[in-house]
Amino acid sequence: MANQTGRNSGAQDRLSQVADHLSGAKQTGKQSLLQKHPDDIVVTAALRTAITKGGKGGFKDTAAADLLHGAFQALIQRSGIDPSLVEDIAVGAVLAPGGGATEFRAAALAAGFPVSTAVKALNRQCSSGLQACVDIANAIKSGMIEVGIGAGAESMSQQYGPQAVTEFSELLEGHKTAAECKVPMGVLSEKMAKDKGIPRSEQDKFAAASFQKAVEAQKKGLFDEEIAPLTVKWTDPKTDEEKTITVSKDDGVREGITAESLGKIKPAFSKDGSIHAGNASQISDGAAAVLLMKRSTAQRLGQKIIGKFVQASIVGVPPLLMGVGPAAAIPVVLNKTGLNKDDVDIYEINEAFASQCLYCINELGLDQAKINPKGGAIAFGHPLGVTGARQVSTLLTELKRTGKQIGITSMCIGTGMGMAAVWVAE
Repeated sequence: MANQTGRNSGAQDRLSQVADHLSGAKQTGKQSLLQKHPDDIVVTAALRTAITKGGKGGFKDTAAADLLHGAFQALIQRSGIDPSLVEDIAVGAVLAPGGGATEFRAAALAAGFPVSTAVKALNRQCSSGLQACVDIANAIKSGMIEVGIGAGAESMSQQYGPQAVTEFSELLEGHKTAAECKVPMGVLSEKMAKDKGIPRSEQDKFAAASFQKAVEAQKKGLFDEEIAPLTVKWTDPKTDEEKTITVSKDDGVREGITAESLGKIKPAFSKDGSIHAGNASQISDGAAAVLLMKRSTAQRLGQKIIGKFVQASIVGVPPLLMGVGPAAAIPVVLNKTGLNKDDVDIYEINEAFASQCLYCINELGLDQAKINPKGGAIAFGHPLGVTGARQVSTLLTELKRTGKQIGITSMCIGTGMGMAAVWVAE
């Protein structure tokens, strides 16, 4: 018995030593993250347009490329960057025909970038905007370019609908997992809510909180710094009169939303379902842009540094469980950076659906007070290709305002993926 006790005591001591070592390693990871190096990939400007309601909001009559043009012009003006120094621009978009490659190149030229500035469009569904930023960051890190822009643009008013879904061939339809890639995300989230035991009451409570946080943030002007006002043509649906309006606020944000009021909305996908228009992301229009370069380049150019990109992760998950993407991607990027979940001050996790966002928060054991402190896509919308870039401006602005430093942006991705990235504010 004494020997057994001694062995147990020795094992506990070793476990304690390992725990102390891991704790120290994590702390070292955090400390290392906060240090500044010439080769850091930094952000010197990050902004977005307002996000407006699809089909009825302020940008319903504005093409995605025109929204992007406005974001580009605002980025040039705000940063003071010489457009000729920008070597490449990556634009995330999901719905634009041809990926938007032609019109996005035209938008860059019209905004004042010279012919020497290259442009590409890319589509990784809901993480397209983040992927655009990461592609540019990696191009800078590799030495391919010195200065670039990661952006996103989407007009769901003009390009969302049945035509956005590609028909599968017999080859793909005949493969079980491949065929599951085209199951609608709402249906998937409904199934996941049931399978994971996430009741409607919790979803409605989470959604109501998103609206309430966004209302408070909007009233306090907490979005104003990240939003670039944009003047556009808008046709009044009641009179057919074309007007010129300036859009400077997210028009999907609504006051007076409570869990009780959301509880009265009919389910969208099944009679006994839990998902509805009030606890899912809004169909929206908007654009966002992020200017990136090395720290040494920013210092040489006199660019004000507002934050830095640290690392990103991309993972695949089963197509029928696409909503769990952040729960799979966030641990990977934490491990890559030597952080633990408590080192992170703010998590911007896209609210595609309250059900999937709640699942990820619960699965990771995250503090809900750190999640989307100014609300999320349920409250102000999810222009598909934009959200990943929009989150960067939202995150860095809020970290700076609150005197905090480390943040993560993340989202689930249609067809079954998740992406996450670590950012540090300065």
